Order: sequence, then C-alpha cells, then structure tokens
Amino acid sequence: MSTTTPTAVLVHGAFADSSSWDAVAAQLTAADVDVVAFANPLRSVRADAGVLQDLVRSLDRPVVLVGHSYGGMVATQAAADLDAVTALVFVGAFVPAPGESAGDLAGRFPGSTLGDTLLPTPLTDGGTEFRIDPTRFHHQFAHDVSASRAAAMAIAQRPVTEAALGEPLSASTAVWSTLPAWSVFGDDDRNIPAAAHRWMAERAAFVGTTELPGASHAIAVSEPDAVAAAVLAAVRHAS
Repeated sequence: MSTTTPTAVLVHGAFADSSSWDAVAAQLTAADVDVVAFANPLRSVRADAGVLQDLVRSLDRPVVLVGHSYGGMVATQAAADLDAVTALVFVGAFVPAPGESAGDLAGRFPGSTLGDTLLPTPLTDGGTEFRIDPTRFHHQFAHDVSASRAAAMAIAQRPVTEAALGEPLSASTAVWSTLPAWSVFGDDDRNIPAAAHRWMAERAAFVGTTELPGASHAIAVSEPDAVAAAVLAAVRHAS
C-alpha cells in the first residue's frame, strides 16, 4: 500500500450525481489532493458498497471516504472491509450504527419533508425507486442555490430504490467509532432533520463537526468551501 497523500473518494447520495461535487473537487485538486467522484448506483447498501470497494481497491493507495446523504450509509458499509480507508467525512450524511437504515435515522426526529415530494417508479423486479418531483426539488433539496442551478440538478438527479433506503447497515462495527471522522451539515436540511445530524454527530464524537446556518441538504453545491475544508482536514490528518 502506498504511503502517499490519501485520495479523496467522493460518494454522492440519493437524488444527486457526481457533478454535485464539482466545486469541492476543484478546491481539493487545487490543494494537490487527488480526487475520484464515485458514481453511486443507489440500488442497495451492500451492493453499492461492493462497487465502491472495487473502486477503492483498484486505486491501491490510502483513501479518505467522503459520503453525502445516503452516501454515508455506503461509505460506512464499504469502509468496514477496506484497510485503505484512513478517515471519513460525512457531508449532510447518515452516520449509521449496525442495524440502522437511512429511513430509521431520517425518521428519528421530526422535520423531514422529503416524503411528500417523492415520485415513485415501479421496477420490473417488483421494487420501487423514487425521485424528487422536479417542481419541488429547489425548495426541498437545494433552497440555497440559484433557481437555474437547482433546475439543472433536478433534471440530473438519480433515483434511489426504496429497498436501499430501508436496508440496515450490515457491517458488524461502525468504522466511524475507530477511524478519525468529520461531519458537515446544514441546519436547514429538509431531507435529514438538523436534530438528527446533531444526534449522530454527538454519538460519533467526530474529530470535527461544522453546522452551517441556513444551509440546505445540497451543501456540497451551496457551501463547497466548508465541505472542502473538512475533507482537507481529514486528508492532512491521515497524511
């Protein structure tokens, strides 16, 4: 395993895509940090984590895993079986313990308005996937970005399966309890209530936690400076 500066592997969540990391990736690259934006399949926690593990192993170097939203589930699951992971960063993300799902954590405290905005699509395997109604995407997901940017994000959003949101973490341990980890979230996140973020951060006892006043769920887009700062802190800690 190389002892070079860790690569930042960015894991987007539901209703987003890899382009949501563009501004963060630009800052990391300018700071001489290698970046890979993982195309999260959003099909199931274990399957998505398996694809992420394949990517990390192919890099053959230390990595910092950075998860947004549901991407926190996938990063936590994947890191349990990856010696290459040196640190974690949770960006408006779920921070699960074994047996907890995204749905469990989002519903632990009141305040999420996501459910009312979802449009279901039946799948041929008998399951269902969801996307956010494009006419409600700006207000729900990214109220602190411009209307034009939110409209583009709504078009590019990738749907997530109902099964993925309900699947619990199957790893036997939560790696955020043994690896250095950071958290960044917005206090006006309308997908995951701020109270849930605060509770997860307190439980995890992160190295650093940043709560951004007025920030939405899409903080990698609206607050790239704060997100990049947390990732750089994790990279430098691990170097």
